[in-house]
Amino acid sequence: MRKTICLALALLLIPVAPTLAGEAGDAVFAERGPWSLGEAQLVWSETVEGPAAEGFRPVQDGTLTLTEIVDPADGKPVLQLIHDASDFQRKLGPFPISGGDPVLTFFLERTARDMAVLTGGSPFYIRNRMKDALFGGGNLTRDGDTVVARFTPFAADPNAARMGGFETMEMVFTIGGPKAPIREMVARTEGDRPGYLNRLVMK
Repeated sequence: MRKTICLALALLLIPVAPTLAGEAGDAVFAERGPWSLGEAQLVWSETVEGPAAEGFRPVQDGTLTLTEIVDPADGKPVLQLIHDASDFQRKLGPFPISGGDPVLTFFLERTARDMAVLTGGSPFYIRNRMKDALFGGGNLTRDGDTVVARFTPFAADPNAARMGGFETMEMVFTIGGPKAPIREMVARTEGDRPGYLNRLVMK
């Protein structure tokens, strides 16, 4: 299971040419590395809600912690994610300190996987449509040093009628400075069908 998750995360970390990205996508996927955490830890609270379904795991009061560790293979610093909920803890990584944002990648993969479980759709199709929307669409608003990027990846999808409410899903990213970690990541459907929420908030 851990290898599957790490593979999916690695696939989403593959860089896409900047010329394909819109302004909102540029803000979300800005180069935040190289990370230099030292002894510090960055922590996000996690909430995941949705209807009861086989394979879907809601989370209340979970945390996602980004740490810097030493790779025993070569003694160089790498990043590690610790995913902690009431009934489990798992470690994901290692991730390069100069690579993409592992927390963002975790959030996107979790959203895509949950949508596939709750709709019965193809996770590959869902991931691709999400990547298309985030790299080529969305809108951006600014308020002082805060930037908010919004996306509705499935609103105009040709298969929207079969998405069980996920066609209404909005993804919102609240960002500070271009090198700063993303403060908040939210994926939320409108209304009670299916009533899905995935939210990470930096503590």
